[in-house]
Amino acid sequence: MPARLLPSWAWVSGLTVGATAAVVALAVQAEHGPHPTASARPGPSASVSASPSPGAHRPSSGKPSGPPALPDASGSGRRIVYSLGEKRVWLVDATGKASRTFTVWPGTVNPQPGSYSVIKRTQSIPGSDGVQIEHVMYITEVAGVNVAFSNALDGASPPPANGQKLGGIRANKADGSALWGFGDLNTKVVVVK
Repeated sequence: MPARLLPSWAWVSGLTVGATAAVVALAVQAEHGPHPTASARPGPSASVSASPSPGAHRPSSGKPSGPPALPDASGSGRRIVYSLGEKRVWLVDATGKASRTFTVWPGTVNPQPGSYSVIKRTQSIPGSDGVQIEHVMYITEVAGVNVAFSNALDGASPPPANGQKLGGIRANKADGSALWGFGDLNTKVVVVK
């Protein structure tokens, strides 16, 4: 059977339909993407303040805001830095540069500021609060309570402690995985206020 050629109007119609579909797809994408005139909505970790009080205007430093800087007096060399006050961890490479920083949910028992190291690693266990956790890296014991970095297996944040003595310093799943990859046995951990 000989091949049938389509009339030219069929080709033009097909191209028109294809072009229309592409334009519609781009329009939908543009509608859901950022608009240069729209105000940005803060993400889950961004802080939003109420309207400033009169006279509270601060001049702009001209520097883009980013993650908090590595705390002063946090040691030197390759290390994990944990700030009790900021509830934040920095992963610091051998040159002293923070390669990653993230917030954490500390337990009710905290280590004292000072220098520690990763003394034990466990891939996955039930946490003392009953939540299944992974990437557990122990750094010390305080009053009979193990203090360790970890993340919930399901990625959830910890519920309130309800009076329990808990030494877990929980990260979200991605940050817990990065911490696990960074912190081998004997990796230095510096805890600051």
